[in-house]
Amino acid sequence: MPLLTPALRCEAVLFDLDGVLVDSEGQIAGNVRLWAARHGLDPARVRDAAHGRTVADVVAALTPHLDLAAELAAIRDLELSNAGSAAPMPGAADLLAALAGRPWAVVTSTGAEVARRRFAALGVPAPAVLVAAEDVTAGKPHPEGYLAAARALGAAPENCVVFEDSPAGVAAGRSAGATVVGLGAAVRGAPHWIPDLTHVTVGAGRRIMISLGGASA
Repeated sequence: MPLLTPALRCEAVLFDLDGVLVDSEGQIAGNVRLWAARHGLDPARVRDAAHGRTVADVVAALTPHLDLAAELAAIRDLELSNAGSAAPMPGAADLLAALAGRPWAVVTSTGAEVARRRFAALGVPAPAVLVAAEDVTAGKPHPEGYLAAARALGAAPENCVVFEDSPAGVAAGRSAGATVVGLGAAVRGAPHWIPDLTHVTVGAGRRIMISLGGASA
């Protein structure tokens, strides 16, 4: 079961994007329905396969007979058409404001341009380090993205805290050696768990100290 942890000390904080910092569920669900209908697929099956994984991995797994490049281009157009309508997740903007001047990054299975448009919904400066789908050769649950973000921030992975909402993302963070905090129902079995980012506070001091309030034991 998730642990109640008074404080997590770290050198850097690494965030997933969709479902952690921004609420893009409506946009993603709509995009999935359109793409699934186009190819006669069950939208629920596509959505389950897609949670936390790159579009390329999902397309290759579900429709290996299709032209991957053409499908990726079509899906990218769908994503860009509504990326600007994402909304901040509860507590996200306040937490990032509290981390101003501290090392933090975003590691997402979404493409970089779509990620930047969705992130703009937060109304805070874009991350100095963004590791997106096209920046890795292996998507989540592989740890490559989190390892790359830690390296870019000059932090040891084991001294990073990762916030994730998908099983694939939790697995990626743990494989990287980071401390992982899960958000939402899909990852209640994460090493540490909170309902959303309103349950996170950041202490003062050179080393980042993260307190998790309302976590389940």
